[in-house]
Amino acid sequence: MQSSPLSTQPKYATQGAAHRRTEEAILQATKELIAQLGLSKISMIDISSTSEVARATLYNHYRDKSAVVEALLASEVARITELAKIAGTPADALESLSIAISGDRALAGLRDHDPAVVAQLLIHSEHPLYLELARVVFAQTQSQSATGLAMRWLLGQVVQPLTPEQSREQAALLVENTLF
Repeated sequence: MQSSPLSTQPKYATQGAAHRRTEEAILQATKELIAQLGLSKISMIDISSTSEVARATLYNHYRDKSAVVEALLASEVARITELAKIAGTPADALESLSIAISGDRALAGLRDHDPAVVAQLLIHSEHPLYLELARVVFAQTQSQSATGLAMRWLLGQVVQPLTPEQSREQAALLVENTLF
């Protein structure tokens, strides 16, 4: 009896890939909804509909909207920290983080529709995601004071985004004027 190519892969390998695709669809849909409507105006039903994932499947992946948002934040921090890790210089890393934060459509949606949520995001300096971002910045700066300054600069862009040109100029100035 001949086996098909799919049967040579363990069943869990294809299930894992499907699981990841479903979660990616959910997170992408959530990000788009936040960009368009803000966080307070979306529901799990909206997320299910936009992601084209059945509600039961959505709830199998995430218990509630807060869990979806937490997963989205973790995914976004992982994405932007990866950009910083592959940047050539500390200035390049800070510029890439700045552009990612300033240009994020979901953050723009939060600024427009849910400023109180933005304020809440900015006060959690002990949150594991904040600390992960700070670790990546520290790896570039090798200085606690420069990391603190860079983190404040980046957090300011959540509220007041920069253009890519401003990001480049300010990142270079930050590196030049601190003890890297």
